[in-house]
Amino acid sequence: MKFFIDTANLDQIKEAHELGILDGVTTNPSLMAKEGVKGQEAVYKHYATICDIVKTGDVSAEVVSTTFNEIIEEGKKLAAIHPNIIVKVPMIKEGVKAIRWFTDNNIATNCTLVFSAGQAILAAKAGAKYVSPFIGRIDDSNWDGIELISQIAHIYQLQGFKTEILAASIRSSLHIVKCAEAGADVITSPLEPILGLLKHPLTDIGLAKFLEDAKKFV
Repeated sequence: MKFFIDTANLDQIKEAHELGILDGVTTNPSLMAKEGVKGQEAVYKHYATICDIVKTGDVSAEVVSTTFNEIIEEGKKLAAIHPNIIVKVPMIKEGVKAIRWFTDNNIATNCTLVFSAGQAILAAKAGAKYVSPFIGRIDDSNWDGIELISQIAHIYQLQGFKTEILAASIRSSLHIVKCAEAGADVITSPLEPILGLLKHPLTDIGLAKFLEDAKKFV
């Protein structure tokens, strides 16, 4: 399972990269705004900087258009920023049409805002490289986000779809573990849940004991 970090914060991206487990980055307009990145030129420059940090990993860059022609034009500009850019397209009718156009023109896409298996099937049929179910938001609606990951994984395996399941809206370290169990190909998460995987009280207790015993040999 690949690990993406869901942020536009360069320091957090660098920290995840230095940890040695980072495979890519996902962003969206809200995350850009959170970092104070405003204006098309500044946003595109920020994407280029992220790509330089991640080097070989995919970086999802989201369109903010909602009509077919506008999505295509914006997506072409985003894809031209760097070879590793993945054009992030919303799960709407015009978005599915655009994903097919991008697929036919060798531009990789990430279909975002997916909340059902039916939507995931459409994204795969249109040729999306990634499909992004928002499991945290599904949980917020009293549905089971992890169950959706399992359902999509089962369908994709049966049908031979090549689209990768990119579990998004991760809220905790447990979400990451459950996504791995459910068959997600990728998770995208803020830095905190990723670092949370490092933690266990017995690790801390064991290390303290080893360090204390090591003093006896000095």
